[in-house]
Amino acid sequence: MEVRKISNIFTVFVGATIVTVISLWIGKQAYTWLPPQAAAESQLIDDLISFLVTLGAFIFLGVTSTLMYSIVFHRAETGDFTDGPHIEGNIALEVVWTAIPIMLVLWIANYSYQVYEQMGIQGPTEIVHLHNPIGMESAYAAAEDEPAMALAEPVENIDVLAKQWAWVFHYPEKNITSTELHLPSDRRVRLALTSEDVLHGFYIPAFRLKQDIIPNHSIDFEFTPIRPGKYSLTDSQYSGTYFATMQANVIVESPEDYHEWLTSAAKNKLTPAHNQAASEYAQASNRSVKNGWTTVAPAASPLVNYPG
Repeated sequence: MEVRKISNIFTVFVGATIVTVISLWIGKQAYTWLPPQAAAESQLIDDLISFLVTLGAFIFLGVTSTLMYSIVFHRAETGDFTDGPHIEGNIALEVVWTAIPIMLVLWIANYSYQVYEQMGIQGPTEIVHLHNPIGMESAYAAAEDEPAMALAEPVENIDVLAKQWAWVFHYPEKNITSTELHLPSDRRVRLALTSEDVLHGFYIPAFRLKQDIIPNHSIDFEFTPIRPGKYSLTDSQYSGTYFATMQANVIVESPEDYHEWLTSAAKNKLTPAHNQAASEYAQASNRSVKNGWTTVAPAASPLVNYPG
């Protein structure tokens, strides 16, 4: 009997080790499922996703492997139709399988909140940004005995207007308006998000950042682009018939190229930008046969210095 008990303990230990190793491997693979990390905050989000995938894989593999082990090694003999042993409730076991999920939920909640605090992306904040993708130190404000702006860095301020169905970006530094979002790499960016009509969602998958934009409110949204390239901004909220056309290019470039673009765009006169929603609406209105539901007419094409 003692040998069998030791054998069961050894089996559980080996099984748990194998499940843990496989779960950690699956969690590492989660990084490859996502777009390239284009913002400093994206590493925090990717780490959180990897953690959740690892935990989910461990639970899934643990439950399924236990079931498979029971089916293979503890199945009834052929022709045995007798009832199994009568087992009463086990208070200790019930306490354990109730406490473990509670602790897991608290662990996930605490980890998620720490990520949210370290990102410091919404609203007025004294949190200093995560500076570089390497190192990724926590970004807390300076101590009380240090100057308030001791750790602060220059911030690029950009106004973002969302409307049915277009994104409009205004750069106060040069008084430039564009339908293409240009951002300097490795510089803190502060967006002032506003909506002209309904609820919209500012979402750049490569940045792992999403923020709902509420009508009649201005929301400060901060992050740090770190990877030069071309990315996509989309509306994550259903904002009406043509919401799928509400997309814009996001160009991350070196600070030098960014300021060259500002200078160049400032020389251009304001012209109407192309608006896909307005074009599709005009085509539908000109059809002799009307079909489908009536829809809100898209806002007029914005006047911009740089149409993209």
